[in-house]
Amino acid sequence: MPAINHNSRRKFIRDASLSATGFFIVPRHVLGKGYIAPSDKLNIAGIGVGGKAEVNLPYAYNKGSDNIVALCDVDDRQAVNGRKKWPKAPYYKDFRQMFEKENKHIDAVIITTPDHMHAVMAMAAMQLGKHVYCEKPLTHGIYEARMLTQAAEKYKVVTQMGNQGSSGDDTRRIETWVQGGLIGDVHTVHVWTNRPTWPQGIPTPKGNFAIPKELDWDLWLGTAPKRDFNPGYLPAIWRGWVDWGTGSLGDMGCHFIDVPYRALKLKYPVAVETSVGSVYTGFFQEAIYPDSYPPSAKTHIQFPAREGMPAVEMIWYDGGIRPKRPVELLPDEEMGEEDGGIIFEGTKGKIMAGLFGRNPTLLPTRLMKETNLPSSKYEFVEGGTEGHQQQWVKACKKGYGAYTSSSFDKSGPLTETVLMGNLAVHSYNHFETDAKGNKKFNGRKQLLWDGENMKITNFEPANQFVKREYRAPWKL
Repeated sequence: MPAINHNSRRKFIRDASLSATGFFIVPRHVLGKGYIAPSDKLNIAGIGVGGKAEVNLPYAYNKGSDNIVALCDVDDRQAVNGRKKWPKAPYYKDFRQMFEKENKHIDAVIITTPDHMHAVMAMAAMQLGKHVYCEKPLTHGIYEARMLTQAAEKYKVVTQMGNQGSSGDDTRRIETWVQGGLIGDVHTVHVWTNRPTWPQGIPTPKGNFAIPKELDWDLWLGTAPKRDFNPGYLPAIWRGWVDWGTGSLGDMGCHFIDVPYRALKLKYPVAVETSVGSVYTGFFQEAIYPDSYPPSAKTHIQFPAREGMPAVEMIWYDGGIRPKRPVELLPDEEMGEEDGGIIFEGTKGKIMAGLFGRNPTLLPTRLMKETNLPSSKYEFVEGGTEGHQQQWVKACKKGYGAYTSSSFDKSGPLTETVLMGNLAVHSYNHFETDAKGNKKFNGRKQLLWDGENMKITNFEPANQFVKREYRAPWKL
């Protein structure tokens, strides 16, 4: 018989005593391989249960590695699948009631709602000390993005925006290639998307419709102005409406623009201008539908020199508009991919890529075989784009300061840049009044931006779109 280790025996008696009083947590190694102790699980609440949440919540839950402890959705129809998957999770329609009643059970929150509610939900969660995963775009407006960026630091919580491409291998490869000077100094970037794939540039729908009994329409409107319910707004069609969505830029800009934003170490832009597709109702009769984003747009965003890199122009195209085909691309070679693409133009060459920076390719394409491509200097994320949610979950367990690919200190400024395009779109059809009281159509000018102070310096009417007014009683 082996000798008795009295220190171990005393430790056993102490631990047994603690166990009897209910304070002993069994170590993971005692429970067996593959068992995850309750203390090692993150308790997650989901605000918005349908749509993209049907990806975010299961990826975070990870087959039971963590807990979904509460669910919230203003529309019971959207929540059906989530409530079936997690039947024990309490269900609420108002996220404020959920926080009030479930606060002590919640460690972290995943927000998957229309854009106009992201800011107030994320802010409320952070003020309670909850870690936050918020779908892209981070916010509906520029001011909101700045406030969330500052709040994440103030409340010391782990954050992540839902642009999963930021965790992808190809994003890191492009960063390495560009910053390593593979194509010289980049002076122009073209970014385009096939969105919108929903109605835009259309008149506000009319008619009287009963609100579905499953939907709390007033809660769905939230911070937005009061508007009568119309089935033409839901479920995902809200993206094209100014009150709730952020159009093609908000939907895809945070995916596509993120790649050059990182590779070129971009910060606040200094100028923006746009032109938008027209809608005609008759012979030379152009229609303006201010409630809806235009059917297409081309937007130029200027960035200053920074960190040894020269000034760069980013050009965004949506609604089917694309940049000129590079001369280096053969006639039968695909430009980008179905969702859109990215082209970096440098002093020594070009790089082309698709959504999330997929399939990064030197142009002409034969260079991919002729060039000794450097390995990524940035560490790959486990699981790549599909590990984006789990990366956040693991970081939450480590605590504030743990790395995430799209933490608010990175995704906040990115979102501000994306929304600069929408600011220009909103300003496009606005007039200003001169000293004599005459109205002057100046919306189609280049807007100069003071990023630190969040202010257009040469066209005051545009500043109304930096910070929107909330419907009472909502506040940020």
